Amino acid sequence: MNFTGIDIGNLFDAELAIKSLPFVLEGMPMTVGITIIGMVIGLILGLLLALARESKYLLLRWPTRVYISFMRGTPMLVFLFILYFGLPVIGIEFTALTAAIIGFGLNSAAYIAEIDRAALNSVDKGQWEGAKALNIPYWTTLRRIILPQAIRTAIPPTTNVMMDMLKATSLAAVITVPELFQKTQIVAGREFDAMTMYILVAFIYWPLCILIGMLQEYLEKRYSRYI
Repeated sequence: MNFTGIDIGNLFDAELAIKSLPFVLEGMPMTVGITIIGMVIGLILGLLLALARESKYLLLRWPTRVYISFMRGTPMLVFLFILYFGLPVIGIEFTALTAAIIGFGLNSAAYIAEIDRAALNSVDKGQWEGAKALNIPYWTTLRRIILPQAIRTAIPPTTNVMMDMLKATSLAAVITVPELFQKTQIVAGREFDAMTMYILVAFIYWPLCILIGMLQEYLEKRYSRYI
């Protein structure tokens, strides 16, 4: 591979990046909003799926396994296309933003379910048995005894899911959601300088992921008292 004659200065146009930054940042609320709302949906549904996955009832356990397998085994982009372009065929229509939120929420729930299942199983079974012997209700045992210990184990992989979701919101650009990457593509196409704009947006995603990493450290310290 010959790199002779490549002008490194042409890789990044600082003037264009500075001029375009306000326009690109207009997509940040959409990116952050999809990530937060999708994560909330994923956390709630993921915990319910984890509990159903370990249920003694086949009618709960097997449909949950199929759901998790399907979501983990199909590309996120394909699922977004099904929600936004496919469902209108049968009369179900979502706005691009709604389709993105639903898509990322349902998809992340599958991964979080497996994280929660492993975290719950990491808690000593004797604590379940002790709570049962004391006639403590199931949901009280789960909320007051098991979850506080399981959360500490689940924090690192769960924040990884959140980081992946934040970066994957760029896929929403293909269904016309005006998030960070879609704004970047508009400028890249208009100015014929894709490299500058893609480098710029990379340096926008990076600090956002750093903030998620800081959140992870805070939560780990907070829940370390349960160890």
